Amino acid sequence: MTAARERRLAALRIAIAAAKLDAILVSSLPNIRYLCGFSGSSALLVVTATEVLLLTDFRYSIQANVEAGTVARVVIEPTSLWSRLWAELPAMRDVESIAFESAHVTHADFQRLVEPPQGGARWQWRPAVNLVEALRERKDESEIAHIREAARIAELALGNTIERVKAGMTELAVCGILEGELRACGSQSHPFETIIASGERAALPHARSSDRVVGSGDLLLIDFGAESGGYCSDITRTFVVGKATAEQQEIHDVVRESNATASGAIRAGMRGKDADALARGYIERRGWGEAFGHSLGHGIGLEVHEGPRLSKLNDTPLPVGAVVTIEPGIYRPGWGGVRIEDDVLLTAEGREVLTSFPRELIELG
Repeated sequence: MTAARERRLAALRIAIAAAKLDAILVSSLPNIRYLCGFSGSSALLVVTATEVLLLTDFRYSIQANVEAGTVARVVIEPTSLWSRLWAELPAMRDVESIAFESAHVTHADFQRLVEPPQGGARWQWRPAVNLVEALRERKDESEIAHIREAARIAELALGNTIERVKAGMTELAVCGILEGELRACGSQSHPFETIIASGERAALPHARSSDRVVGSGDLLLIDFGAESGGYCSDITRTFVVGKATAEQQEIHDVVRESNATASGAIRAGMRGKDADALARGYIERRGWGEAFGHSLGHGIGLEVHEGPRLSKLNDTPLPVGAVVTIEPGIYRPGWGGVRIEDDVLLTAEGREVLTSFPRELIELG
């Protein structure tokens, strides 16, 4: 991993120089992990043309050196990371113009930058957006391997879970089974709050699992992920508890075909808006366009929602190496909803669907 992190730091230095900056202060924890490997909950990272400085606290004195010591100088600060930052900056040569991550700095921390301690006025702080995130969109082989494993774990856990689902259980009970299976199958964490939505609640794209009792004939939408090596998977399947109606089958077929259309035609170099249109156009032609209100998908990696975006507003080409979700859905208030989501790797040759759980409408119980 040291070589991969050195490549990432080299790419960041090129971006810093292109922006006419001398350094960047990284405060986003996922960005810090991406660059140096540190996975703790408290840190600041400074990257210059010649140095990498990681500041963290006593809780991580062992962990930080193990995870990041090969690429960064680790400094353990017992009280205030920001005070230590001001103490360390003067020793960094040829550093005057420093970027800060404006999307991740709180107002209180911004005040620390614009009102530095005595002697701190020598640095020019400039807001920057997506300097690191843009690099993260292109996954390397090790990152892809972790996402692939996270998808495998998630699908194994889902298969074990649906064997136990039956009418009369609450959504929370189903959620408990699934999250237990995720841990048992090897997931390091739950990368986001598991969504179990049944019956009419399946019309809520980001529903929270509730104490609603799942009834016979209900749609059951399950949206969840696993984590491997810090990297996420993100999968959705929609089932029916009991016997499916013709209407449920019809709408499920539309969503499944829109998913297949997008998964089969998406490619690197395509704009995010054009990828979105692949699935959206199919759903619109089938008469359900107004029932598909969210974007088609997003990138996944160290975070479950990251770039690139597959939306009507994204005019940027999708890069080779991105792993994106394809998740069309149809939602009808008072009736329910159907979403089918897969994780897709964009390659130089085309694409690879990393998820393989059956997409047909499965009847449970």
